[in-house]
Amino acid sequence: MLLIVGRIGKPHGIRGEVTVEVRTDEPEARFAPGSVLVTDPGAVAPPAPGAYRVPEKLTIESARWHQGRLLVAFEGVLDRDVAEVLRGTLLGVDSADVAPPADPEEFLDHQLVGLAVVTPAGERLGEVARIDHAPASDLLVLRRPDGRTALIPFVKAIVPEVDVPGGRVVVELPGGLLDL
Repeated sequence: MLLIVGRIGKPHGIRGEVTVEVRTDEPEARFAPGSVLVTDPGAVAPPAPGAYRVPEKLTIESARWHQGRLLVAFEGVLDRDVAEVLRGTLLGVDSADVAPPADPEEFLDHQLVGLAVVTPAGERLGEVARIDHAPASDLLVLRRPDGRTALIPFVKAIVPEVDVPGGRVVVELPGGLLDL
């Protein structure tokens, strides 16, 4: 599974550096010199014949913070014109290459997506569709069997058990939470 860690923004200067919108909690590790990131051009328009094409992988040459923005130079991207072609490209890492957290109470998003959500009595409520990171707490987005979604605060009082090997998340929901 490809985990998105950033999105390339506009070029910075004339030597091929680009701004990167960071989408990871560990930018120093993901954007360290020598790191190889998988690209997903997504909405980037296909290049004209003979023009520079976004490669499948980009290697970090250097990365630095400048006025609150991450500036990255990639190997082989030597000028502003080539950097402009990269604009909008998503950068990712394979989930298999990401080490699990050392803390048993900490989980990576991709570990939770797809897990069954059940009550303590074993009643299936649906499955985890994604994780939303809100300021107060993370939210499990529950996909109900009828296709609707519900948000469940990912806090110990409501989610007392996460069993990744067993493929389930146990929730003790306050009354009416699923009626919202």
